[in-house]
Amino acid sequence: MSPHLHLRSAGTSLVLDVSGPALPRVLHWGSDLGELGETELATLVAASVPATTHSAFDVPPALPLLAGERDGWSGTPGVEGHRTGAHPFPDWELTGAGVVATEGGVTVEAHDATAELALRLRLTLDARGVVVVATELRNTGSSPYEVTAVVPTLPVPAAAEEILDLTGRWCRERSPQRSAFQHGTHLRTSRRGRSGPDMTLLLAAGTPGFGFRSGEVWATHVAWSGNSSTLAEKLPERAGAAAGILGGGEHLLPGELVLAPGETYTAPDVWFVHSEAGLDGITHRVHRTLRARPHHVAPARPLVLNTWEAVYFDHDLATLSRLADVAASIGVERFVLDDGWFGGRRDDTKGLGDWYVSDAVWPGGLRPLSDHVHAAGMQFGLWVEPEMVNPDSDLVRAHPDWVLTPGAPLWRHQQVINLANPDAFAHLLDRLDAIVKENAVDYLKWDHNRDLHVAENPRAGLPHAGVHAQTVGIYALLDALRERNPGLEIESCASGGSRVDLGILEHTDRVWASDCNDAHERQAIQRWTTALVPPELVGTHVGPPVAHTTHRTASLAFRCATALFGHAGIEWDITTCSPEELAVLTRWTALYREQRDLLHSGDVVRADLPDAGALLHGVVSAEQDKGFFAFVRLLTAPETHPGRVRLPGLDPARRYRVRVRADLGAAQALQIAPPPWIADGDEGVVLPGSVLSGVGLPMPNLAPDSALLLEVSSA
Repeated sequence: MSPHLHLRSAGTSLVLDVSGPALPRVLHWGSDLGELGETELATLVAASVPATTHSAFDVPPALPLLAGERDGWSGTPGVEGHRTGAHPFPDWELTGAGVVATEGGVTVEAHDATAELALRLRLTLDARGVVVVATELRNTGSSPYEVTAVVPTLPVPAAAEEILDLTGRWCRERSPQRSAFQHGTHLRTSRRGRSGPDMTLLLAAGTPGFGFRSGEVWATHVAWSGNSSTLAEKLPERAGAAAGILGGGEHLLPGELVLAPGETYTAPDVWFVHSEAGLDGITHRVHRTLRARPHHVAPARPLVLNTWEAVYFDHDLATLSRLADVAASIGVERFVLDDGWFGGRRDDTKGLGDWYVSDAVWPGGLRPLSDHVHAAGMQFGLWVEPEMVNPDSDLVRAHPDWVLTPGAPLWRHQQVINLANPDAFAHLLDRLDAIVKENAVDYLKWDHNRDLHVAENPRAGLPHAGVHAQTVGIYALLDALRERNPGLEIESCASGGSRVDLGILEHTDRVWASDCNDAHERQAIQRWTTALVPPELVGTHVGPPVAHTTHRTASLAFRCATALFGHAGIEWDITTCSPEELAVLTRWTALYREQRDLLHSGDVVRADLPDAGALLHGVVSAEQDKGFFAFVRLLTAPETHPGRVRLPGLDPARRYRVRVRADLGAAQALQIAPPPWIADGDEGVVLPGSVLSGVGLPMPNLAPDSALLLEVSSA
């Protein structure tokens, strides 16, 4: 095998020095370098050695994968751990087959003979340009070894001068924030036991001012649903060609992961993505990789009605059957019964964990409602929260030892059931399996309404940190339930959007972006959620006229236009709707069915507008023959005329017809008349893609919280 390896795919290059005996080092991750011969690769290796400076190592250090202090790296170590305090600095050497080229990547085998550790590292560059690093660490010694961190990183060049990540809170998840990429460590750590509303889905570093459509960007994501850390780091002394690094891994608590002799720790996959075309380029690569999975959902996602904001805990067969009938009449395809159907659950203070249908509320069981829903031509879904319990529940009274940290602070009157307890795990699996089968359940809305604060798992009579075991347990529970019930779909909901990551999406079929159905807030929440997660995996619902969480009022047209760009649904008592409102909803569901193949398979595109009160986003087909866009006004325009807005993602060489889709009614506007191209009616305007993307079209002066829907098709 050559001592140098050049991986190329979809405009991305990854150049590795695999000459050993140390772990491979990355000489370049970024733009495609074209075909390089062996001589050119060897020259690149030699040219990557930096100068020897004063007050520094006699030999300039390299930066291998999983670099540590033995490599001369003074930053965050790739592997941290110890054997009863000994062997704190792993000294990796290739062993066995060493580095083996695989399809699109390499597998690396290494060990530290003195510390008695074995390492297996798989690095792949897939057909979409996404790099994934998977790491396994095995204890080959005769005594326990505590793992404290495994943090894969890749280098980024000096051009990456700016960092963008996301923060948030309940009902305001995924808010962007920017900072300079300076010396030191920009560390984002979640200690919530779940991803959290403030988790950064993507930690991106890029050229100054990079946006959705411009700039060179490098980004990373940790595919894990428990505690995690993501970092961007830059030291005053550079290591080789690296000006800085990006990476991350699981955040392990003290004593949480102790490998017995022969045991292996499989670290979460860490994703790395590069783009020369701004954040949209990052998004396209990730979405295409997820859509290439054999188990990815079909594009035609069924339109949902969830009952929570319609009835809350007030369950009644006649009322819910009437709601189902109205839902079916307007085009709903999946009806989901939310919280309140089981045990003594009449409010959120008791009954959680008692997964038996309430005889008091449902004397005939849930099957009559399920049968009614199926007879109306819809799927039947059900809300569950299996990982949590109320202290006031039959389950806790019978099995107090099943609770993870009984003395931990309550959160929404809840404690956590210990999934590392085999009896608790078996009970949950059997109960959930029975509920699904007995009630012909097609879909579970799986909630997770609290952080795992003070998560202690008893082992050997003593409390030990339990987040890792809990996360492994939830993955196993989801997989086991789906194995017993092929075709069952599961949504990851966690106080809304508090468990959104690529780890949970390997075991579920969509995420609930936020408990906030306020369309104004949802514009930003969905904009940044879909930076990582494809629209077909993001729940987007139409709420009532007055938002439950913010008390803001919005028009039905704006609420429908906002919910259209995802896995659409309704969260509203539509039995109270007027005939006019039902007519709008019926047209909206028809528009969703008409456009969903495009919305759920095309490339998400977002414009960088100078007006902070306006947004332009949409989806363009992979063939670039059609698109669907929304021009959204959130705040009043600073100018009298909003000006021209470019439609991104179109083929410059094609001619397109652009027309307004007024299925939801005319967009509210602050003007006497719209631009002529809109006033001309259904014909719209025909222009080359070069003009639409490069010059744009004049937009109307919309009122705040209004949206204009635009259909683009080849002319």
